[in-house]
Amino acid sequence: MEMKPRHKSKYATNAFWASAMWSVIRFVLIFGMCFIIIYPLLIKLSSSMMTETDLYDLTVKWVPKHFNYRSVVHNYRDVFYELKYPQACLNSVALALMVAVIQLVSCTAIGYGFARFRFFGSNLLFAGVIFTLLVPPQMVMIPLFMNFRFFSVFGSAKINLIGTIWPFVLTSLTGMGLRNGLFIFIMRQFFRGQPQSLEEAAMVDGAGPLRTFVRIMLPGAAPVMLIVTLFSFVWQYNDLFLTSLYMSNRAILLPFMLERLALSFESYEYSSEYMTVITNTAMILFIAPLLILYAFLQRYFVESVERTGIVG
Repeated sequence: MEMKPRHKSKYATNAFWASAMWSVIRFVLIFGMCFIIIYPLLIKLSSSMMTETDLYDLTVKWVPKHFNYRSVVHNYRDVFYELKYPQACLNSVALALMVAVIQLVSCTAIGYGFARFRFFGSNLLFAGVIFTLLVPPQMVMIPLFMNFRFFSVFGSAKINLIGTIWPFVLTSLTGMGLRNGLFIFIMRQFFRGQPQSLEEAAMVDGAGPLRTFVRIMLPGAAPVMLIVTLFSFVWQYNDLFLTSLYMSNRAILLPFMLERLALSFESYEYSSEYMTVITNTAMILFIAPLLILYAFLQRYFVESVERTGIVG
């Protein structure tokens, strides 16, 4: 009767404990990073459900001790009314969606052009695209405002485009919108990684450059196009600087309504401490469309990131 060597079971035990320790370390690291990301949202959600008594109670940290259902409903109802939430949310989503679609079209075409076509000064132009990522918009706010305040084409009559959606349309269409440099870079890197044999085969079959781009390259670029669309939508939805530069502050958009929230609640005679509850309640309503969007698209977003290799 043969006896199994004991050193094999010893090695198996050590491997098991090493794997278990690594699983614990990985769980702690992932949990810590997720908590850092979710912590601000949890703070706002917890604060929006507090009463004024909880604010002055030093023992209350996360969970409200004097929870009052009617008080929470009253807070959300007042904020919902003062923000003009249905109209403001619809306007903000429509503006962000319009900008995202236009930026997707322009950045996809520009990125493909940089990836596949070589012409005099192409590298210099792409360096300019990267340079737009380094220049903060505050440095060019005056030229941007003056350009659209006295807009003209080839010396024609000057038109005031401030207070309209045309600055968003024109900048997005020409690849100079919010974060367009990053989107062009992402598209260029993706198309550069695609095999040229697909395009060569299409050209052999008689397809021109435009047809090859639309029928051959675009279907394979669906993952990266989804990433660009989501990034563009979220950044435009959250933007206040360029939106306030191009649009009138009287516009009913969520960023403007949040900015005017304190003035709207002056007649309620709330204390300054309780205004933090109102502000956090408003922020929960502001973030809600993005959370709903992520809940429906998170699976496709994660798959797109994995397939395109975008990290960091």
